[in-house]
Amino acid sequence: MSDLIGFVGISHSPFATLLPPEKHTRPGGAFLADAARVAEAVAALHPDAVVVIGPDHFHANFYDVMPPFVIGVEEAEGFGDFGSTAGPLKVQADLAWAAYDGVASGGFDPSLSYALTVDHGVVQSYEMVCGLGVPLVPIVLNTAAPPLPSLERCLALGARLGEALRSADAGRVLVVASGGLSHWLPSNDPRDPSVRGERREALIRGRADARAFAAAREPRVRAMGGNPEARVNAEWDGWFLDRLRALDLDSVVDLGHDGLEDVAGSGGHEIRTWLVGAAAVAQPVVWTSYEPVPEWITGMGIATTFEI
Repeated sequence: MSDLIGFVGISHSPFATLLPPEKHTRPGGAFLADAARVAEAVAALHPDAVVVIGPDHFHANFYDVMPPFVIGVEEAEGFGDFGSTAGPLKVQADLAWAAYDGVASGGFDPSLSYALTVDHGVVQSYEMVCGLGVPLVPIVLNTAAPPLPSLERCLALGARLGEALRSADAGRVLVVASGGLSHWLPSNDPRDPSVRGERREALIRGRADARAFAAAREPRVRAMGGNPEARVNAEWDGWFLDRLRALDLDSVVDLGHDGLEDVAGSGGHEIRTWLVGAAAVAQPVVWTSYEPVPEWITGMGIATTFEI
């Protein structure tokens, strides 16, 4: 039996690498300092494996085939977008297969990848929390390409994933969820009239040349950074972290898709990864950190089920 030694929910942002603060008192400094503290605490826990649940930002998955959930079971490679680490990542294949078989036998149909590409939505948080030396099980959750898996479905997946991980023989397992908190992004929905022309075609057919699509898109993303007036809902972010402290995930689910988007933005749908991870470990968080960083277009939060 594996020992689930804890849960870490942590925000990611391209601008954590593109616009790092010059001083700890600058925007993002408090978040990065607390992330370093979390990394120290995780190292003291000595995990044998880490399950990282994160989104893809149209670097590996496109609308030619858009899976709600993907589990990487053999090889994984960082895309290297926005300064995140590129190249091969060490996968804990036995645990990955146990996760896949466990959720599949529980009524879920995750996609399976023997060669999974993951972008900063997985790699940035993986590296921040435990470096790249701990073998991982990468799970990619669709949070950017509507229609998304429902909040209820994510919660149920997390509960089943927790059962699967505990039933495996993988030693000490840490669960990390990467994404959120509140942020507002342009639509990625091909049904939206504002999504048209080359951009719409790239969202559908970008797999044919993902590097070219990323090269064309990254300048638009970079242009969004550095704005101190960018929209962040710090009040809602605090409410969400409080729900994790109370292990009251149902209150988050009760918001529904539209309600969540109203209060947390289209980028706030990434908290689905937190629902999966928190439901898997099924323990209240005991430590949280939060910094609204509009310059990074995101409310940057961290939550752990262990003291820091």
